[in-house]
Amino acid sequence: MNDTLHLIDTHAHLGAAQFDADRTAVLERARATGVARIVEIGYDLATSRAAVALASQHEPIYAVVGVQPNHVADLPGDWLEQVRVLAQQPKVIAIGEIGFDYYWNAAPADVQEACFCAQLDLARDLRLPVVIHSREAHADTIRVLREAAHGLSGIMHSFSGDWAYARACLDIGFYLSFSGPVTFPKAVALHDVARRAPLDRILIETDSPYLAPHPFRGKRNEPAYVRLIAERVATLRSLSLDDLAKAVWRNAEAVFGL
Repeated sequence: MNDTLHLIDTHAHLGAAQFDADRTAVLERARATGVARIVEIGYDLATSRAAVALASQHEPIYAVVGVQPNHVADLPGDWLEQVRVLAQQPKVIAIGEIGFDYYWNAAPADVQEACFCAQLDLARDLRLPVVIHSREAHADTIRVLREAAHGLSGIMHSFSGDWAYARACLDIGFYLSFSGPVTFPKAVALHDVARRAPLDRILIETDSPYLAPHPFRGKRNEPAYVRLIAERVATLRSLSLDDLAKAVWRNAEAVFGL
């Protein structure tokens, strides 16, 4: 592994079918690029179980378990208890990804909100942070977090939005996690947020296999590419890559309790 640079990809889906043919090689490329930790994120019961399994099989991988808003329809009656059991397995470090998605609108807003709030309560009960998915739902996300996230720490996954939305998230006490779009030349509002956010509240992620950064936009993403995101954020903030990586590492340790 790169001896001087320690990166963490705080949000990946390595259990996805896109990695079935070369998962071991993907992990090796990440290691060779300096990625020392990867956080594997569940988005339904099956992927949450898979995340726990991956974390048990690979030392650098940690797991996050939960039900994402696009998967809240037709859950079994004991779904929350299943998440609770998974959340107490070794190397599970957060509840997520949870929140709202009004782009796909796979379930009514009230159903999404009930599932969201139930998992916020579970995270508080288990003293775990939360990983938030919010797509075209900024106002409702902030409303629910203000009402129901007291005492919780958390991460705004793949942050997208302007400085006003960023400030609202920061005021709640959450971290902003930047993904591939921060590398896109036309993402001016996101560049502004990456410059202005407090250094101690920034994280980086790939969301692999999705949202590949420039110059791989449109291709399969993988954790090794988190370095490209780190480089872009460092440049936007006039920091060295090493200083940005160290700050992100500290932040990830703080929010996840690593």
